[in-house]
Amino acid sequence: MIAQTMAVTRPDRVRSLTSIMSTTGRRTVGWQHPALLPTLVTPRGPSRDAYVKGSTKVWKMIGSPGFPHSPEELEKRAGETYDRGVSRAGVARQMLAVLTQPDRTGDLRSLRLPAAVIHGLADRMVHVSGGRATAMAIPGAELMLFDGMGHDFPVALFDTIADAVRRTADRATDRTSDRAG
Repeated sequence: MIAQTMAVTRPDRVRSLTSIMSTTGRRTVGWQHPALLPTLVTPRGPSRDAYVKGSTKVWKMIGSPGFPHSPEELEKRAGETYDRGVSRAGVARQMLAVLTQPDRTGDLRSLRLPAAVIHGLADRMVHVSGGRATAMAIPGAELMLFDGMGHDFPVALFDTIADAVRRTADRATDRTSDRAG
């Protein structure tokens, strides 16, 4: 959402756009699965153990069912996050920022830059309709949908996603070269 906002408000500073697991801000697309809300608004607890338990539960719900992580991996990641420092106020600000996003659909239609939209077909945090709407709004956007991908980056897709980002950025470089020559 931040990258989309930058592209529409400062097109002079953005040469390409890859929108991943996002939406346009229109309320009829990209919704969260209703079953997530109670878990997302429940504090994860003041202790490290409580945080790890709560975070592991969230990632089991929103992660990629086609590329599952072991419980040990989820616990390790949650513990590392807790150890780096967790800001409950920051989490609340993130949720509020997502919920109050304006509809960027019209603005996205005005973009004239290479764009890719990547989304998982199993994303319960931002429904795939958000990715589809984003790709439809941006002229010429490449849409990449991944079966089994949720609201995380499966290791098995790292290279594919990195290649898509690079291919999109290279298209911007090619356009710049064409204008210069």
